[in-house]
Amino acid sequence: MELREIIKQVLSARRRKTASTGRWTGAAVLVPLFEKGGRPHVLFTKRTDRVKRHKGEISFPGGVVDEKDKDSEATALRETYEEIGLSPENTKILGKLDDAFTVSSAYLITPIVAEIVYPYPFRINEEEIEELIEIPLEAFLDRDRWREETYSHGGEKVLSYRFEYEGRIIWGATARIMRQFLDVLFGDRPGVQR
Repeated sequence: MELREIIKQVLSARRRKTASTGRWTGAAVLVPLFEKGGRPHVLFTKRTDRVKRHKGEISFPGGVVDEKDKDSEATALRETYEEIGLSPENTKILGKLDDAFTVSSAYLITPIVAEIVYPYPFRINEEEIEELIEIPLEAFLDRDRWREETYSHGGEKVLSYRFEYEGRIIWGATARIMRQFLDVLFGDRPGVQR
C-alpha cells in the first residue's frame, strides 16, 4: 500500500480533536507531502521579515480563515495558492489533524494533510515567503533532531518542540503539528530528547 493510502486511512479512522474559535482567530494550514527521489518529503515555507506575525519562522503554507472560505480546506488551499502559487487542482487532500493553537498570536489552526504534485513551478509571494524548504519525512524520525522544551506564557507552562535539520529550526505550532502527524502515523516511534 502506498504511503498516501496509509495516511488517508489512518486520518479517516481516528477521531479528530476540534476546538471552537472563541477568543482565537480561525486559521488553516496545508501540510504538503510529495515524493522526491523515491522518498516522501514535507514542504515548508520560511516567512519573510515583512509579514505582520511570525517573522522569519519556518511554517506550513496557510493563514487566517476568510468569510468567503466554505471550510478549513478552502482556507488552506486559498492561502497556499496565494503564498506559493500551488493550485488546488494539484493538491489531493488526505485528511485533517487535530486543531492546534499558537500561543503568542492566538490562532486556532486546522492542519490539512495533502499530497501535492512535484516537481511544481511554484510562484512565491515574495512579500510573505522568503523560501521553500523541502525536508525528507524520514529526517523527522531521527530522535536526535528533536528537543522538548517547556516555557512560561501568561503564567502557564507551555510544552514546545524544536526540530533541527541542516541548521534550520522548526518550532512552535508548526513543530507541534508535525509531531502530531508523526505520532498519528507512526505511534511512539519518533522519540524526543529532553
